[in-house]
Amino acid sequence: MFRFYVKNLVKASRRSFSVEAIQNKGSVKINEQAENPLTDLFGRHHTYLRISLSERCNLRCQYCMPAEGVKLTPNDKILTSDEIIHLARLFVNEGVTKIRLTGGEPTVRRDLVSIIGNLKQIKGLEAVAMTTNGLTLTRQLVALQRAGLDILNISLDTLKPDRYEFITRRKGWERAMMGIDLALQLGYNPVKINCVIMKGFNDDEVLDFVSFTKDKNVDVRFIEYMPFTGNKWEFNKMVSYKDMVTTIKKEFPNFHSLENGPNDTSKAWKVPDYQGQIGFITSMSEHFCGSCNRLRVTADGNLKVCLFGNTEISLRDALRSGCSEDDLVALINAAVKRKRKQHAVHFHQHSTRNLKIPYTFPTTKIPFLFTPRTTQASVRTYSTNEPPEKLSHINPEGKAIMVDVTSKPDTIRTASARGIVRINYTTAELIKQATVKKGDVLSVAQLAGIMGAKKTSELIPLCHNIPLTKVDVDVKLDYEKKQIEIKATARSTGKTGVEMEALTAVSVAALTVYDMCKAVTHDIVISEISLMSKSGGKSDNFQKRPIVLRETGEPLDDTEIRVGLI
Repeated sequence: MFRFYVKNLVKASRRSFSVEAIQNKGSVKINEQAENPLTDLFGRHHTYLRISLSERCNLRCQYCMPAEGVKLTPNDKILTSDEIIHLARLFVNEGVTKIRLTGGEPTVRRDLVSIIGNLKQIKGLEAVAMTTNGLTLTRQLVALQRAGLDILNISLDTLKPDRYEFITRRKGWERAMMGIDLALQLGYNPVKINCVIMKGFNDDEVLDFVSFTKDKNVDVRFIEYMPFTGNKWEFNKMVSYKDMVTTIKKEFPNFHSLENGPNDTSKAWKVPDYQGQIGFITSMSEHFCGSCNRLRVTADGNLKVCLFGNTEISLRDALRSGCSEDDLVALINAAVKRKRKQHAVHFHQHSTRNLKIPYTFPTTKIPFLFTPRTTQASVRTYSTNEPPEKLSHINPEGKAIMVDVTSKPDTIRTASARGIVRINYTTAELIKQATVKKGDVLSVAQLAGIMGAKKTSELIPLCHNIPLTKVDVDVKLDYEKKQIEIKATARSTGKTGVEMEALTAVSVAALTVYDMCKAVTHDIVISEISLMSKSGGKSDNFQKRPIVLRETGEPLDDTEIRVGLI
């Protein structure tokens, strides 16, 4: 059994992922020098994981969802407690040190206490936090603290009961305040209060919240109003960080900033001699993408590498399809490596569609007959190579056999293959903007190609099961030509070549592109899948020669293949 990991390489502005397998006396271990799966291309190491426990909420806050609520995912599609702990342990093993439980509203989940207790048993996890609206804390918080809840954030957008009911479309202000008081009594230090500030809603209470920190050990965090699906976000409702600071300083001239940690999302400020403090989360006016160390798993098991990102990868489907932990790590790594330098939120337009990447394993044989692009002339290729005297996989009786490689020596075998997927303008534009409905096409195709190479012997009946030591898959969009170029290289130390693994990687990646784009158009052509080179075998090295168009009768040198028109 081998363990695989995905390693990101950047070559000539192209992104490619490699897989290496290491065997050590029958056991398996990850190369310690491998790049951490939770580190993206910009050097950001992700140590903070937010897990949504439920899509349900007992409030209907106007900035969060429409009055009628949102369409909920069926319960059987929501992560179970065992799946949550499984994923949490996997992330912690890769370097996550803090997990925050969110929603929806996490306290509506009946197994919340046991989830927290099981999370605290994970070695290496330093803190378990929770964000809640506080409505049920007077009943639950003691048990949650005993289970191990370390950090508590309570959402509260107003200090006025009537306004609370207007904003949340529900009653409950008194219960939320009692929850804050209980948290303080139980020693949470500090109790963090999340407050979304909206112009015309509660911006007139900014000074009241500052005064609230005078005698209470609370950290009130003002959050700039952000766009989410269904909240009908408008730029003119947003109150910026600088505007809030200006307002506060007029009343509290000594209001000053504090030192922040390297990954803090909140800019800390304080009024001298006040017990609590103020924070500003400036997602809109001054993003903190450069120091972002957060990943998110939704209640239905999708990984989001950015809150504003428009792609998700289904870890739930991977788990339920029997995916190994090694392939889960590869899947997570592929998503993290595609994380952008910063989120792209534009005030004049914003799309927050939840786009998901379906995760499936190849379970059927791959059709290798592809429809060629239609042209006005047919092309005939001539080769100087002599055909073999017989097919290697056919015995004298004409029956299929697997080639016996027992007597062959072990050598380093390498093979490279390529292929092209031609697409139309609309599809190219969607892929360029990463807005294809099914998700990030290039990233998923890369990962599918890697997995396809690993499963070649399962897909091609007479192929040997080869212990691959390396697989590189490079999937690149050529926007000008409106095509996707796929290249794959496979390597192994063994008795037989790996050209089939390289060709399978290209084929699976190409089919994945088709699958993810077919909802946009069926005008997709997979073509030119071919072996480019191979080395290490008895039959010497192979290097595909360039194809040159010449007139009939024109001289041909020894390195060229003639292509004639008929």
